[in-house]
Amino acid sequence: MTSTLPLSPPLDHAWIATKIPHSGAMCLLDHVAEWDAEHIRCMATSHLDVHNPLRAHGRLAAVCGIEYAAQAMAVHGALLGASGLQRPRAGFLASVREVDAQVARLDTLDGPLSIEAERLSGNDNNILYHFALRCDELLLLTGRAAVMLDASSAL
Repeated sequence: MTSTLPLSPPLDHAWIATKIPHSGAMCLLDHVAEWDAEHIRCMATSHLDVHNPLRAHGRLAAVCGIEYAAQAMAVHGALLGASGLQRPRAGFLASVREVDAQVARLDTLDGPLSIEAERLSGNDNNILYHFALRCDELLLLTGRAAVMLDASSAL
């Protein structure tokens, strides 16, 4: 996978925090490792933070990886908008399907998370992604997510 734009300035946590609606501790991604028009791979270490806002009873369940994937999809949309391929628009996670967790928790993993999202299809108002989370070579979570853009137009 190659970047359609150079990763300069670095697409780091600070850059991501300005491009997605999540702020403070809820901005979970560290940086964009690579991306193109159909794919994105982001890295994160926030699963190791004891103050991660998604933790419940001191634990971070594997299904919280869906939020990591959703943020990667939002970053992908921002990058596509920045490259002129499409205008960035607000997106809402409409559904997740075929979610398969290979582990129970994310906070027990020592290494960084790799969050991958692949755009399978889409039009002006809906996008379907496949996502996968890994730690090193260990597959943690997979699934599909439907993103609705400009949800107010569907009302």
